[in-house]
Amino acid sequence: MKRSEERLIAAAREARKRAHAPYSRFKVGAAIVSEDGEIFSGCNVENASYGATLCAERNAVTAAVAAGHKSFTAIAIVTNSSPPAPPCGLCLQVLVEFCRELSVLLTNPKGEVVRTRLSKLLPRPFSPRSG
Repeated sequence: MKRSEERLIAAAREARKRAHAPYSRFKVGAAIVSEDGEIFSGCNVENASYGATLCAERNAVTAAVAAGHKSFTAIAIVTNSSPPAPPCGLCLQVLVEFCRELSVLLTNPKGEVVRTRLSKLLPRPFSPRSG
């Protein structure tokens, strides 16, 4: 595994430790890297009003955008699932807003790693050209 992938996965694992998931108990950590190499992480934050729950992937993206970054090269997502779980549809749509060919690393605490591309997970995204 490349050192850059290890750093990204480590940041996602650390973020997962801070997840607030009292309802589902499904803790998720994510870390996204900007084109200039800066890493931004996020964790899922559940809410008693389930619709107000924020996913780890979207938290990582919004942290990066708030810091002025809108171009990304990779994201790592850590769940406890085996095989590692992909992002939900809402997160896929948010990610594709910024980078259609994003490298996606899905992993879990057991060390399983699935490498894929965002375009494979969301082959026909909604876009301004869709309407």
